[in-house]
Amino acid sequence: MSLSSLVGMAGPGFDQTGGLADAVESKATGPNDGELLDAYSHAVIHAAERVSPSVVHLAVEHNGRGRGSGSGFVFTSNGYILTNSHVVHGASHVEVTLADGRKLPADLIGDDPETDLAVVRVHSSSGLPPVALGDSQAVRVGQLAIAIGHPYGFQCTVTAGVVSALGRSLRSRSGRLIDDVLQTDAALNPGNSGGPLVNSRGETIGVNSAVILPAQGICFAIAINTAKYVAGRLIRDGWVRRSRIGVHVQSVTLPTRVIRRHNLATEGGVLIIAIEPGGPAEHAGIEEGDVIVALDGHAIAGIDDLHRDLTDERVGVRTPLSILRGETKQELIIIPHEVRRG
Repeated sequence: MSLSSLVGMAGPGFDQTGGLADAVESKATGPNDGELLDAYSHAVIHAAERVSPSVVHLAVEHNGRGRGSGSGFVFTSNGYILTNSHVVHGASHVEVTLADGRKLPADLIGDDPETDLAVVRVHSSSGLPPVALGDSQAVRVGQLAIAIGHPYGFQCTVTAGVVSALGRSLRSRSGRLIDDVLQTDAALNPGNSGGPLVNSRGETIGVNSAVILPAQGICFAIAINTAKYVAGRLIRDGWVRRSRIGVHVQSVTLPTRVIRRHNLATEGGVLIIAIEPGGPAEHAGIEEGDVIVALDGHAIAGIDDLHRDLTDERVGVRTPLSILRGETKQELIIIPHEVRRG
């Protein structure tokens, strides 16, 4: 059955008595397969033409560690460019090739390995059209997704697919989880990293970041709402501020009897295996062998929950902490410190 037949059957008035006639009429007057495919092509063409002038190629040099490359895109008219942290992290020199062929040196403004995002900047008096930034919260599974980048150095390659899933989590190279990641089947290849993932209107909804090998059609992009926040912090401070409590931990599963006794909201916790001398945990009275089960009333089921809750807003703030010591639950107060840079 053709696509146009399915469209016709979905038309108004299809029932047991007049359904066949209405279906035939709908098939005759509705869009045919060619028209639908043309509409799809026009959407991809429009998005590519709108975004491609903002997409750049990055050539990166690392002192003593060779060279690399990736993609990025201009997101402000004064030359700020978003890309992936893994493209530029530790770079000694970054050169940007604009869509018009010009090559310009770029300054590394800052990168955040925790979210695999980075910002570089070029200085030019003209020819820096920024992309339109969309809203990743408005993205829906199944909608058109278009990836633009420079895989293997091929300039401005366009691939298209759909948004396959929302709300995925992706492990960054630093070990933390990146939340709210978009999954797409728009093909990504080496060199696509840092390029934009856009919708049919040419609005950027994500920053292309990773593929799963050897799987085909499983690719990921950091949600643009995450990128907006991180980019703002990188431009302001050069890095993203986070808090820490001075412990080494591992995720554990709690005994059922303990969960029931204390009416815990989770089946897991975070076991303290080492404590930093003079750090926040030591000052709070935490001991090796304690298990963190909540921070400021939020259940902590594992390391990733703890990382998510240790935001910059907690630096220097007295924060309630729930622990298990043996099978006894205790409430402590901890004052997280700022994560040390470098």
